[in-house]
Amino acid sequence: MPNQASHAGHIAERTCVICRKKQAQMNLLRFVIFNSKFVIDPHRSLAGKGYYCCQEAECLKKLEKWIQKYRKRKQKKV
Repeated sequence: MPNQASHAGHIAERTCVICRKKQAQMNLLRFVIFNSKFVIDPHRSLAGKGYYCCQEAECLKKLEKWIQKYRKRKQKKV
């Protein structure tokens, strides 16, 4: 009987910022804001809030538009 407090076999899930579908974290593209620029984080090691996008062509096409909207929202808050 496995220990119920164990996380063995757990697969982290994240949500795509474009299509809002949940997928395994390893299947998504992670990017962060670093020095006011969006940077792809292939090793998932950069500090900061991570955003995830699935690697489907449709979502990748819409990602640039999402980034522009994100920047506008942040400028309004400041």
